[in-house]
Amino acid sequence: MRRRFFVEKFDGQRALVSGDRAHHLGVVLRAQAGQLYELSDGLRVYLGRIEKVARDSVEFTLLEELPAQAPRLHVILLLSVVKFDAFEWAIEKATELGVAEIMPLAAARSEKALVAAAERRSERWRKIVLEAAQQSRRVRLPVLQPVAKPEAAVASRGDRLGVFLSERAEAPLLRSVLSNRLASKATLAIGPEGGWTDEERNAALKAGFHEASLGRLILRTETAVIAALASLSYALGE
Repeated sequence: MRRRFFVEKFDGQRALVSGDRAHHLGVVLRAQAGQLYELSDGLRVYLGRIEKVARDSVEFTLLEELPAQAPRLHVILLLSVVKFDAFEWAIEKATELGVAEIMPLAAARSEKALVAAAERRSERWRKIVLEAAQQSRRVRLPVLQPVAKPEAAVASRGDRLGVFLSERAEAPLLRSVLSNRLASKATLAIGPEGGWTDEERNAALKAGFHEASLGRLILRTETAVIAALASLSYALGE
């Protein structure tokens, strides 16, 4: 299966990959003139042939447009900031599972030092998201939003199905929350390792979110991301 790379734009029958992506193509993959790759500008996908490999750029000729189907389900992931190795693993897998947007949350029980350092990690996170999107052959990159407070994030739910995961024993199972629901847009909120505060939970409920549990076992944040996103995709028909 051909590798896919993102480009800023298609220029007629030409395209240019530059920067880190060009380095990966030219140095890591040892790309050569004549090789074929798939290219996406976030809307369309083309089959491209390498014409020239330079130190910081790779030039392509576009040969034919390929099918580019947008996902039926548009999911925004509100993910509380946790230890960076777990957080970065989670956003990588969330990208592979098709989320449209990722918004890091500065939850009350997120470690303050991690929240303070989050902005400095944003470039690294964008690189992780880019590489995961290319690996999973997405048409469009997910949007990585700035860090926000949970109360502000849930208030912007709009007409989306909103679900926030809860560790409370009395919370309904996610399966029952999603049962017989039809939605093409959803927002999923996942809390920090210490859980949501009462204030954050009440803000989500007031904004129309549904509290949901993944079962009796207490999952790590990154595990909950995969389980919940897979459940949403299955239940809502993706």
